[in-house]
Formats: sequence, C-alpha cells, structure tokens
Amino acid sequence: MLHAELEQLTQVKRPEIADRIRESQQHGEFSEDNSELDEVKFEQAMVESRIAELKGIFGSAQVLEPDSIPTDYVGLGSFATVRDLDFDDEFKVRIVASIEADPEKDLISNESPMGLALIGHKKDEKVSFQTPDGTKHYRILSIER
Repeated sequence: MLHAELEQLTQVKRPEIADRIRESQQHGEFSEDNSELDEVKFEQAMVESRIAELKGIFGSAQVLEPDSIPTDYVGLGSFATVRDLDFDDEFKVRIVASIEADPEKDLISNESPMGLALIGHKKDEKVSFQTPDGTKHYRILSIER
C-alpha cells in the first residue's frame, strides 16, 4: 500500500506538477504574484514532503519475520480473535505498526487503545480499554501468526 503510494507520487504526480509549472512558465501564465503559481508550488512541496516521509519510513522499516510473531501472547504482527463481552460479538484483528493501521480491514495499531490493551496479554485473558464510546471489554479467544 505505501509502496504503491510512493510509486504514484514519484512516477505520476511529481512529473505532472513539473510539467504544469514548466508549461505555464513557457507560456508566461505565471507572474511573480500569481496565486496559481503559489498553489502549484504548494502542491509540489506537499508531494515532495510525502515522498521524503515515505522514503524515511522504508529506510528505517524492519521486516517482521513470521517466526518472530508471538503466539503465546499478543504482540506486533499477531492475529488475535477476541470476543466483545458487552455485545457477545467475536472477530479477529491483527496488531500492526501505526503506519499500517486500517481499522476497516481489522488492522489495529499497536499504539491505539485497543492495541495497547491487547499487547502482552494471553489467550483467555480479559482486557478493557477506554474509547470515545466508553469502556470496551474483550476476552482473547486465540492468538495466531
């Protein structure tokens, strides 16, 4: 997902912006006080900032080897099947780094209230954590890689 974003920014968006600036300057459309030029330059700065951010992430990222993912307790990379004790609802989540989090896909950040509550706990343990909707109560049913 992040690799695709970096490729889109470097291969598509960056050249598009450069072309817009170059074409407009060749046609004399931009003057020094032109707000359109300011807007394009701002967009260029945002794209370059995001490219630098993504390259920094990839430069310091560590690949999580499957054998290093714990199954005797919830840790980074673990799949945890939990039961919501308040609604008797069962579901599976994966604990991931915050940059990979996507709650709609049940990828829960290790820094989120739920992630923090689950990490370090074992099968059959109960965990509770605060959300804007109140306190949530879960039981860990299983832990997998």
